[in-house]
Amino acid sequence: MIRLFAALPLPFDITEGLARRTQGLPRAAWRPVEGLHITLAFFGEMDEARASDLDLELGRLAMEPFLLHLEGVGQFVEGPSAQTLHARVPLSEPLERLARKCETAARKVGVRPETRAYRPHVTLASVKRAPPERVVAWIAAHNLLRSPDWRADQFHLYSSLRGERGAHYEVERTYRLA
Repeated sequence: MIRLFAALPLPFDITEGLARRTQGLPRAAWRPVEGLHITLAFFGEMDEARASDLDLELGRLAMEPFLLHLEGVGQFVEGPSAQTLHARVPLSEPLERLARKCETAARKVGVRPETRAYRPHVTLASVKRAPPERVVAWIAAHNLLRSPDWRADQFHLYSSLRGERGAHYEVERTYRLA
């Protein structure tokens, strides 16, 4: 069994800019630079045969490259003592269309992607039991984030391996937008 998701990679200069922000908050488990991406669709666990079918369907997607940028930071609250810090990605028509195409590809091979509304973001850290005022202060200090635009011209199929220090991601396939 393999756990898969589709995501857009970030350019080096964008990840380096985000890496400079990953400090100043106790109890934060910051994502490594190589783990920063914009998830398009989470597919979950599947066997190798279904993963191969999914790879074929994703390879058939046709779409023009488009521009993206990051704008602000925020948090997702996951319970009384845990939250996820993220950089926001403004939802655009091409980004939403690519996410839908990835979900459609999954459905064609019998995979049911997540049903939550699509909210593009870059996960920066998981935070457990941090003082709320420190989380609010970190968000306030970084909320004016505005990255330069970059051209999204490819996306990846990643595998996700869970470990003691969180998930580790491997690029399994790369798909070009053209």
